[in-house]
Amino acid sequence: MNKSRNNIETQSGSSNKIAAIHQPNYIPWLGYFYKIYQSDIFVFLDDAQFSNEGMHNYCYIKTPQGSFRLKIPVKQSLGNKINEVQTRYELKWNEKHLKTIEFNYRRAKNFREVYYDISELIGKEYLSLASMNSSIIKFIAGKLGIITRYINSSELDIAGEKEERILKICNKLGSEIYYSGTGAKAYQNEENFNSHGIELRYSVFNPFKYPQLWDGFQPNVTIIDFLMNCGYDWERVINSQKKNE
Repeated sequence: MNKSRNNIETQSGSSNKIAAIHQPNYIPWLGYFYKIYQSDIFVFLDDAQFSNEGMHNYCYIKTPQGSFRLKIPVKQSLGNKINEVQTRYELKWNEKHLKTIEFNYRRAKNFREVYYDISELIGKEYLSLASMNSSIIKFIAGKLGIITRYINSSELDIAGEKEERILKICNKLGSEIYYSGTGAKAYQNEENFNSHGIELRYSVFNPFKYPQLWDGFQPNVTIIDFLMNCGYDWERVINSQKKNE
């Protein structure tokens, strides 16, 4: 069975030693789940500001013509946090997304199981974009056998921006190691983390080739693509990363 490398501690709920933090994105790519796998506790930064540039309400699938963006229409005002944004269900975007996924993946090896799961997840109505995204992510991670703990940043009542807020979150959780995305290197200072007794590490995921429909390999698409073609085979992902160590 596929299990997280930290399953003993996290099953007991006693360890927050390794923390990872990320905004709740819409059915994200494999690298997002690898970051979850590396953590004892994963924080959904649900009260970060919603951004049209972020992948909070869109993802990419693979089609015969290349990557295609599935985007959710939302109700939002300037400055809204992700957990304040709602999706526009009256436009039936979820039905459209499911039809597009079905059309492009119905020939995939694991279509029936994965499409059923995605249909159940997307077919529901959620109070906010953040709650939907985090629910989908937790479900998929669970099916992959990834065991960790989850918390929303909005539950922690911590103010601050960027590095300052990350440090406060890690301190409140009692975390000794923080796994960051590589995009944060531009503003993070390792010495600041060390001064707080926190080891800063970067989660580096190396995209790898797996069987896909259509010609050519398309990296960095939603995890749906991997699941449709390879099933919930997390061991395959971990073995691919070991080869690049």
